[in-house]
Amino acid sequence: MADTSMAGSSMAGAPRGIDRRGLLSGALAVAAGAAALRGGPAAASTTGTSTTGAAATPRATPRATPRATSPLWREFERTPYTHPQIPYVARAGYRGGGVSTPRSATVANVLDYGAKPDGSADAAPAINRAIAAAGNRGGGTVLVPPGRYRIDDIIRIGHDNVVLRGAGSARTTLLATRSLTELIGPYGSRYGGDKSSWSWAGGLIWLCPKDRFASLTTAIKAKAWPFEGWTGNARDEWRTLTALAAPARRGDRTITVADSAALRRDDRVLLRLADDADHTLLRHMSGDGPGATAYTWSDKTKLTSYVPYEWPVRITAVRGREVTLDRPLPLDARPEWQPRLTTLVAPLTGSGVEGLTLEMVETPQSPHLLDKGFNGVALQCAWDCWVDDVRTVNADNGFLLVAAKGCTLRRTRVSGRGGHHPYCCREGSHDNLFEDFAIDARTVPAPAGTQLHGINVEGLSSYNVWSRGRMDMGTFDTHRGLPFANVRTEISVLNDGSHGGDASAGPLYGARFAHWNVTVRNARAGCIKIDEIAPYSATAGISEVGEFGQIDKPDFTGPLNSRLEAYGRPESVRPANLYEAQRRLHG
Repeated sequence: MADTSMAGSSMAGAPRGIDRRGLLSGALAVAAGAAALRGGPAAASTTGTSTTGAAATPRATPRATPRATSPLWREFERTPYTHPQIPYVARAGYRGGGVSTPRSATVANVLDYGAKPDGSADAAPAINRAIAAAGNRGGGTVLVPPGRYRIDDIIRIGHDNVVLRGAGSARTTLLATRSLTELIGPYGSRYGGDKSSWSWAGGLIWLCPKDRFASLTTAIKAKAWPFEGWTGNARDEWRTLTALAAPARRGDRTITVADSAALRRDDRVLLRLADDADHTLLRHMSGDGPGATAYTWSDKTKLTSYVPYEWPVRITAVRGREVTLDRPLPLDARPEWQPRLTTLVAPLTGSGVEGLTLEMVETPQSPHLLDKGFNGVALQCAWDCWVDDVRTVNADNGFLLVAAKGCTLRRTRVSGRGGHHPYCCREGSHDNLFEDFAIDARTVPAPAGTQLHGINVEGLSSYNVWSRGRMDMGTFDTHRGLPFANVRTEISVLNDGSHGGDASAGPLYGARFAHWNVTVRNARAGCIKIDEIAPYSATAGISEVGEFGQIDKPDFTGPLNSRLEAYGRPESVRPANLYEAQRRLHG
């Protein structure tokens, strides 16, 4: 299909003013032109929309007009909840997106609890006492005035509705002096080997329900390496509330249950889907194509340990046996998967971190998978929480979402000597929003034996969004474990990282990944141009790129039923931001 012109219009038909997004789009266009002058990708090359199989090659077509409307977007407008290649992500983020985070009253000032803003003494005990006091009184803001505070322990937020607020990331700094290995102990992998799980878990600011944090750290100290998600260390802390009484389809918001007696409006529950012997659930997550049917699932033991799929959701209405959910179903709910609504561990809700820098003492980056745990901010079993105007410096891993739901990270930044995962989204994390994020170039060369990933998603995580980002290093790290239905949009990237993931974790991609309006500053295809790799995916408006460095082959044989549009002209794709356009469509 050919693009059609909409000259002089913006995404929603309103005049396009000179705002921050307009300036960013202009800057990206200049960068693309500069790349062409340096012998980079040809700025004038583009393609129309194409459907690709495993070995398809993009076909060149004449230059598109700058205000072209995406054919893929027009299709999505007609079937937003069930489009085969584009996921519905308008509800990603805090309270379903499009909602400002609350400004709660200040109930504690860390100076009043003994914290010294000159770095002369360990301020962690005082900060944690202030946080606990706020939590015990039902929530509120804990103020961290301007200064540089030394912390020799983890800052823990385990109560609902508690906000740790600095004076701004340029004015309040917490200097972390000890790693998670020093503070809690070594953390091995539940899958064996000599890996350190601090390479992808835990934070020196750690938002996690108080009881869940206690059970996790107790297990780690006992070397009983836990599952980290919504149903406890052994995935056995749940009970059935009701089974579904009728099949439901992806995109449905109302389901029929066997018995609604235990359900109430505003309840937070899990939708639980188990797999069957033929792995039809995993095939469905991959798009139900012939390649997924032919794929060998039985030996992917790490992947199969991630199922059942657990999706947290809030109930908005109960009428007899009809139950309405706060967002559309992410997958079909078929009888063979024993669909049911269950309890979950009590999540942390309504808490956040704002306006500060978390800086680690500078140590050399550890060899790959042996991180000591100089980690930034972790949100674990957190639901409707947020991070705003926070920077990490010299972190092994910057921002980690572990079994997080509906959280928003806005105006976050990763800086310093470089690390392993600047951003990590794993262990069944769903519906989260990363907005206005930045990854700075590393300040020292990478030591031998280390790896850099980028913006990570793995472990059946779904419907997460990365929007309006600048990446001066790293890549789109889809880390096996069959993540599906995730979006990366309006991002400029120097694509020099690599993805990770064990072979036993299965495919890199499930269905409905969308990479939309991505400027690739070094013309490398890997992990970003995914139309020949990811099933039922959409690659729309990315720079012209070529294969070098890490090169992947598709996990699935046969046609992938993926789409490629506006290739070579990221500045031409309209709407320019897939998430924001969906918000406008169904805000």
